[in-house]
Amino acid sequence: MSAKDKMSDSSVTQLFEESELTKVRGEAETVSSLNDNSPDLQLVKNQKNSTNKNGIALALGGGVARGWAHIGVLRALDEANIPISMIAGTSIGAVVGCYLAGKHDELKEFARSITRRNILRYVDFTLGKSGFIAGNRLAERLDEELGDIRIEDLGKRFVAVATEIDTGHEVWLEHGLLAPAIRASYALPGVFQPATHMGKHLVDGALVNPVPVSACRAFEQKTVMAVNLDCEVFARSSVVRSTSIDTNQKDERLESVPSSWLPFNFGNNSSTKKQKLGITGVMIEAFNIIQDRIIRSRLAGDPPSVTVRPKLSNIGLTDFHMADESIKLGYKQTKYELAALKDNGFMEAIS
Repeated sequence: MSAKDKMSDSSVTQLFEESELTKVRGEAETVSSLNDNSPDLQLVKNQKNSTNKNGIALALGGGVARGWAHIGVLRALDEANIPISMIAGTSIGAVVGCYLAGKHDELKEFARSITRRNILRYVDFTLGKSGFIAGNRLAERLDEELGDIRIEDLGKRFVAVATEIDTGHEVWLEHGLLAPAIRASYALPGVFQPATHMGKHLVDGALVNPVPVSACRAFEQKTVMAVNLDCEVFARSSVVRSTSIDTNQKDERLESVPSSWLPFNFGNNSSTKKQKLGITGVMIEAFNIIQDRIIRSRLAGDPPSVTVRPKLSNIGLTDFHMADESIKLGYKQTKYELAALKDNGFMEAIS
């Protein structure tokens, strides 16, 4: 079977054929003659970055606003002097992956600066297109912070997971500018417009791989820590039998909600969101259910070495203003997991 045929059978859309990668590996001495932006050069740089397998590989999951918990996870790992060998991130997990670019403090400051009111400055609504939010303002902020930083120059391997909307393929963004790769990974369908990359229309990677342990395993990382932000441990996988549906029963949660067409419930508190569903609530709950089922399936096939699951049940997917609490919960849970692993030879295993 040719490399091209292998690619078409794969569930992951690779950006280069295997023959191209083999050629670069076999002729690495010719790299100096390549243009700085050559795809071949980027592949060689990525290959070099992936050789470091000491430490742990992080699979940072999607979870929208709950993703600020990843910042606390990284802080706990830093305090424990645990080296990170690579990061694979989906959606908000890809955003936090800019830690590898030395932007940890800037990211934490940005997360804590968001309030119920000023979040609107990053939201540019658009009508009649493929998403409620164009995403240009957030993209500009990413560009401002990350500039011309390229993935292959991070020093450690980084993979941003996205979904090709036309085919459903899982796409691993491993080279090129960091900011556009992050933008593609968090483009939640129906909310953000899809990102265009190399002729592909990309949306949120959580549709296919919410916690990308498989990406870490693909690069032969021996110890993988998964950070799973899905806090609903029980009930979502249950099967409930019902003999009838009462069509006369009224439910206030299903009644109209002011501005419920908005993709985010700005200014609403958690109790209001639990009482009223509206269009937004239905979309969010549907996304929760789908993501929970996908996570269970993917992690059963690619189990991590360690799982960190912060207790984020009080934080909604759109509660971006609760960054401080999310960070603290991520930090607390990671410290707890590390303490439990300390006596089981964990530190020796990652050295």
